[in-house]
Amino acid sequence: MAGGMGKILKQAQKMQQEMARVQEELASREVTASVGGGVVEVVATCDNRVKAITIKPEAVDPEDVEMLQDLVVAAVNQALDQAATTTATEMAKVTGGLGGMMGGGPLGGLPGM
Repeated sequence: MAGGMGKILKQAQKMQQEMARVQEELASREVTASVGGGVVEVVATCDNRVKAITIKPEAVDPEDVEMLQDLVVAAVNQALDQAATTTATEMAKVTGGLGGMMGGGPLGGLPGM
């Protein structure tokens, strides 16, 4: 039985290393969101960092600044949603569906971890 536990621990360590590698890769992976027919575009990384916001001149109306603000918020939220989905998909590949057992962090929900 001790050998089985050792094997499980080795697998858990390997999974943890793979998760760290994927998280590092995701930090540089970019997603792009565009709203308002493309007048506002946001580029974000999968570690939830906004890298760029592009606003086309036709989106700037001094009489309707609120619309531009709403477009920026919508684009940022859409980009961050895409980043979260991408991250969840990539991490699920590593964990093989063990996400619910992972608790608050790597192996945090497994007994004895």
